[in-house]
Amino acid sequence: MQTKLFAIGLLALGALGLMLAGGGSASAVTKPIQVKGSDTMVNLCQAWAEAFMAKTKIPVSVTGGGSGTGIAALINGKTDICTASRPMKAEEIRAARQNGITPKETIVAWDGISVVINPNNKASKLTMEQLAKIYIGEITNWKEVGGADGKILLLGREVNSGTHVFFKEHVIQGYKKTADYAKSMLMLPSNQAIHDEVAKNVNAVGYIGLGYVTPKVAALAVAAEAGKPYVLPSVKSVKDKTYPVARPLYWYTHGAPKGNLKKLVDFALSAAGQKIVAELDFVPVK
Repeated sequence: MQTKLFAIGLLALGALGLMLAGGGSASAVTKPIQVKGSDTMVNLCQAWAEAFMAKTKIPVSVTGGGSGTGIAALINGKTDICTASRPMKAEEIRAARQNGITPKETIVAWDGISVVINPNNKASKLTMEQLAKIYIGEITNWKEVGGADGKILLLGREVNSGTHVFFKEHVIQGYKKTADYAKSMLMLPSNQAIHDEVAKNVNAVGYIGLGYVTPKVAALAVAAEAGKPYVLPSVKSVKDKTYPVARPLYWYTHGAPKGNLKKLVDFALSAAGQKIVAELDFVPVK
């Protein structure tokens, strides 16, 4: 999976470089569509951009930085598309409208947030309550949840990440409304950084997008509550809504997209665009 994502990134960057260098071509005088935001979505958006540019010759520039960064860019009129792994908050929508921006929300894919551990960890499943207790610091040793004796190393995303916000609101505050992450949690800048740390530390636990899971880490089965089935994250379990830590992935534009921007949005939602979603281990909306 990592090799495939790396190759896609190189193709997207190479195609963009050719368009910027190609004086006299139609794309050289066409302003690139700016796509900015979610790190969870950045490889998916790069893959969409590569396929779209090959088909239409319309240039697209994709950057990450986190959902919060993308939302701020949309509010300030600095991006054409904000990509976000969480919905915009009411105060963010108000701030956008005060700047003359009317956010238009489009769900472009679904994702299962995978809770991952080192493959040598003996733990295999958690309830949502146990998961919340781990992340607020009430459970601190793996032996409390079926693993060997070892202090749990908590890994999470930085505050600007939509995944950070979604996990806190959906998992932690689903257990205790006013709770927050334990102060001992290490905040890392990307899905890949969490994946790599879990892969080398037997006591680490982290959460990453479904498309970032590889054999170097092990995903935990999660039950909505005690007595309910434990479900592993997968395209099927996200699609049929049996996996309890799933979410939609969003694109936000200023009003209904038009012109080249509409062509890109339509492509992402087309059969070809949704095939790319499935190929990268996210879940199609159709």
